[in-house]
Amino acid sequence: MSVNNEICEAHGVCYTVDPDLFTLDEDGYSNIGRGREVPPGKEGRAQEGVDLCPVQALMIEPET
Repeated sequence: MSVNNEICEAHGVCYTVDPDLFTLDEDGYSNIGRGREVPPGKEGRAQEGVDLCPVQALMIEPET
């Protein structure tokens, strides 16, 4: 899972889905970085947070 910080506008919708999975910095922007692993059992929550991002700044990469 990754965030494009050039697109993120700090809406925080992902955080409301799962604050442990979608962490934010002190200014409210996503700080998950690139390539964060989705913990087992959190796949559905991760997809929900990605889908709800109003600016499509989040993505889930296929496993390699």
